[in-house]
Amino acid sequence: MPPIDQISAFASDKPVITVIICVIGLALLGLAYIALRAVYRVGNQFFHRYVAPRPAEDILTVVAASIATGVSAQGMWRFSGDVLGFDGPLRLLLFAFIEVAVITSAVRARRNMRENYSAGIDGIAVWTLTGLSAVLSSMDARSLAEAVFRLAAPLVAAWLWERGMAIERHRITGRHRINWRLTPERMLVRVGLAEVSDRTASEVDAHRRLTRVALAAKRARALRETGASDRKMRGALTKLDRAMDRAVEHTGLAVDSNRQEALLSQIGALYNTSALIDLSPPVPWAPEPEETPQLSPALPAAVLDDDDDEGEVEMLDVTPPVVDTAQRAALMRAAREYWDKQIERKFVPRAADIAHEIGISLTTAREYRALWKLEPRAHALIEAAYNEHGIIDTGTFPAIETQQERILTVNGSSHG
Repeated sequence: MPPIDQISAFASDKPVITVIICVIGLALLGLAYIALRAVYRVGNQFFHRYVAPRPAEDILTVVAASIATGVSAQGMWRFSGDVLGFDGPLRLLLFAFIEVAVITSAVRARRNMRENYSAGIDGIAVWTLTGLSAVLSSMDARSLAEAVFRLAAPLVAAWLWERGMAIERHRITGRHRINWRLTPERMLVRVGLAEVSDRTASEVDAHRRLTRVALAAKRARALRETGASDRKMRGALTKLDRAMDRAVEHTGLAVDSNRQEALLSQIGALYNTSALIDLSPPVPWAPEPEETPQLSPALPAAVLDDDDDEGEVEMLDVTPPVVDTAQRAALMRAAREYWDKQIERKFVPRAADIAHEIGISLTTAREYRALWKLEPRAHALIEAAYNEHGIIDTGTFPAIETQQERILTVNGSSHG
């Protein structure tokens, strides 16, 4: 009898049981739908939280390392049964203890790398435990090929983990762990087959030809100064003339001002090589020498402060405090930031404003202001103040108030 006839006969003979079975079947289908929907939601959340933000190479690294770890765990399963004699639940619980330790050490090493930018001792543990697992798995191999395969699988997993760590370390810190001294690029540069900078072939050729001209000119000049024979001088001048002809022909020296400046710079450097031995460069860590301001005999030691309305008197710092180079540079940077901020507001600050804001002497503030007020933006504000109101910049002129509306105008700028 066909199955459909059997089902029809069973439903006719036992209708109550059939109804109960149908209800139970519908309930099971509803539960299966709910379970599948929950699994889908969990999988979707897991994908968008952990898989989607990661690059494709990281995902492939995890997949390949998981496969290699599974191969290693299968080898340890056989080793625990054949060599150690484990069986049943004991074998199931203890066969993969090394793989679990490897995963734990890898997770700890990644956390150390994110916090301390180094895998630390856990990174060494990953390689040590991986090698131990590979050796133990290969000892139960039945052939040489199987032994090589058992050895390779854990090492592949460790290598993929190491490369993933290196990529993430470079992404976080922006630098590699080491810089190899012997690389293909360095070797090609060493033998002259590669260029260090990103210059084109024409730029490299032009630089080489200009250098030949400069070296030929230096040699001819040296021979002339030492009183060389006419034959040597003719040979040096011939080489100089030939190098000059080639430079003009191939580099556009006659019409290119940049090439002309480059040639003159090279000749100037070559001609003055002996001046290097007479240089006295400053010592960068030496303290700043004391500065003794020179007072004009026509001015008294005390000068009026910028605020003439209040009649306050400020004494010039005859002996300013001695500060080291780093502190002096920091004060100058702070003064420059304050100056630029006020210029952005179209306000040229006074020397007293700079000294009060930064905490430097009035003499130093006036030196800075005398230098910075010559810049185009500050000079334009000072010129506008002179053209509109006839104010001559002395660093002390007051604000101007108009009758129509109260406007603060300093050095040709207005603020309502």
